Amino acid sequence: MALATRTDRPPSLIGSVWRSTVGKKAVMAVTGLVMLAYLVAHMLGNLKVFFGAGEFNHYGHWIRTIGEPFLHHMWFLWLTRAALTASVVLHGVAAYQLSRRDLAARPVKYRRTRQRASYATRTMRWGGVILALFIVWHILDLTTLTVNPNAQEGRLYENLVASFGRWYVAVFYIAAMLALGLHIRHGFWSAAQTLGANSPRRDRVLKAAANGLAALLTCGFIAVPLGVMTGVVS
Repeated sequence: MALATRTDRPPSLIGSVWRSTVGKKAVMAVTGLVMLAYLVAHMLGNLKVFFGAGEFNHYGHWIRTIGEPFLHHMWFLWLTRAALTASVVLHGVAAYQLSRRDLAARPVKYRRTRQRASYATRTMRWGGVILALFIVWHILDLTTLTVNPNAQEGRLYENLVASFGRWYVAVFYIAAMLALGLHIRHGFWSAAQTLGANSPRRDRVLKAAANGLAALLTCGFIAVPLGVMTGVVS
């Protein structure tokens, strides 16, 4: 009689990390920091719009040539997009699975208590949904130019002005940036806790950094549509 062969394999390290709650939180923390670094660079680039069309369009051309001649034209930009896409997907999936796991662990809703979560914490899920919808629109509007009324390839300044010249797009952008600010404020602090950077001595500094980063990025991004709406950028 032949012995039954065992087909069960021990889980891989990556699989074990991903299936654990701590692992998912770590994935969210790391991908969140990757996206935060991108947002800082993206905001600084966006603010070049206040220096005029020539400066902004030159910046748009430059980011397409980073790494040349070692990298081909646009390769750096596509590698960045791929890394960001992976970060966004992993961040969103981990957040969703952690949310479902948390609900499953607490089938009976708690009664309201005096100690309520902050507004940013209670709106993290809806903020994530708003940001996901915004990312899709933003790509269609200013990357693929599918829904942009100007749609001139390589003319970033003109495309941006045409986009924010529509008041409803500017309002949607501002609302999304407010949601982003709340997301960063809570997410930065959560990431610090997950990665073990917090301590009684550093808590005040980390909270100040979270508030400062959230305010800086929100104001920096919102300045652009406000500049177009007020005629400062035209």
